[in-house]
Amino acid sequence: MGRFTAACVQMTTGIDPQINLESATRLIERAARAGAHFIATPEMTGSMNIKAGDRRATIYLQSEDPLLKAFQDLAKNLKVTLLIGSLAFKAENDERMANRSCLISPDGTLIATYDKIHMFDVEVGDGQTYRESNTYRPGETAVLAETPHATLGLTICYDLRFPHLYRQLAQNGAQIITCPAAFTKVTGQAHWHTLLRARAIETGSYVIAPAQSGLHEDGRETFGHSLVIDPWGQIVAESTVNGEDVILAEIDAAEVEAVRGRIPSLSKEQPFSILKK
Repeated sequence: MGRFTAACVQMTTGIDPQINLESATRLIERAARAGAHFIATPEMTGSMNIKAGDRRATIYLQSEDPLLKAFQDLAKNLKVTLLIGSLAFKAENDERMANRSCLISPDGTLIATYDKIHMFDVEVGDGQTYRESNTYRPGETAVLAETPHATLGLTICYDLRFPHLYRQLAQNGAQIITCPAAFTKVTGQAHWHTLLRARAIETGSYVIAPAQSGLHEDGRETFGHSLVIDPWGQIVAESTVNGEDVILAEIDAAEVEAVRGRIPSLSKEQPFSILKK
């Protein structure tokens, strides 16, 4: 890993997968024309539809999914490493779906997939109750992936609130941690920047976080502000657009090693017990 250009694609995904594919393709191509070697899209790139029954009618097994095949062809044509933040797939042996990141190489092959571990089961105060575990099956495995540019640790959205996941990914070699997201406007305004910067600082990693943004066709509103954060916790690229956007940032591998050398907290853990009185 040396220097390379990374891009976050910011979307306002609707219900129709074909329309979303066209939007994502246009933005990915824009990022590639601007010189990006690694391009990441948000959580739920394929469809945002709060009605679970409607979603199930338009999803496929991963091996049969036309959107994934189209994105593989796109990565090959553009010769870029492409992270599709997540697509919904039929899950094996479960009526629920899988919320799955797909990492694609410049030759179009699938490098790795990651199923979101932590389900968004919350009431955030925006008038809606979210019970992601009713619709999606949680993943059980953290994923590291080697790319031509760096070792990536894969996470999705609500995973951001579980710092031990990020720490273990970094301790096992992740130089960059990706966090494609569809943060609500309420939680995003309160916590998005703070949590992402904290995860970068705690791990000495780059954090790349492409986001959904704006008012969606299914009635949800997402925060946006796609971010790239360096290992020192500084924001090096941010979208200030409400809606579709592309942001780019230069990634330098030497920064990861330099920061971890200055503050080697990943290797300095001490065992302890808890005393409750």
